[in-house]
Amino acid sequence: MLEYKENLRKIGLRKLKLKRKKPEFLRWLWWKFIKFQNNLKWKRPRGKDNKMRLKLKGYPPMASASYALPTELRFLHPSGLIPVTITSAAELEKLDPSKHIVYISSRVGLKKRIELIRLAKEKGFKVANA
Repeated sequence: MLEYKENLRKIGLRKLKLKRKKPEFLRWLWWKFIKFQNNLKWKRPRGKDNKMRLKLKGYPPMASASYALPTELRFLHPSGLIPVTITSAAELEKLDPSKHIVYISSRVGLKKRIELIRLAKEKGFKVANA
């Protein structure tokens, strides 16, 4: 248990370091047009001679797969636990409270949702959408 928590802490620190290095990806000429400044989202440059698309020195970076987090760090909850969506108590019994965080499916009704939350709390699970 202690080993797992130490591993989670290391993963969290590694994730933070990688996030700090990752630049903010903004669309081409965002600094020139007010309509782009109001909506700062990434759009891939597609122009024939676009310097950013050609990845020339001195131009903003383009988003690419090389900036993605490693697979062991991807899709983790900020707490470092693996998120799992459940719809029944049987699914809850297969999981480990020290490794998983539980989301209760939106397809579950109120009566069953209350029962699942109670069971999860008894077994020591964290419920993210309770």
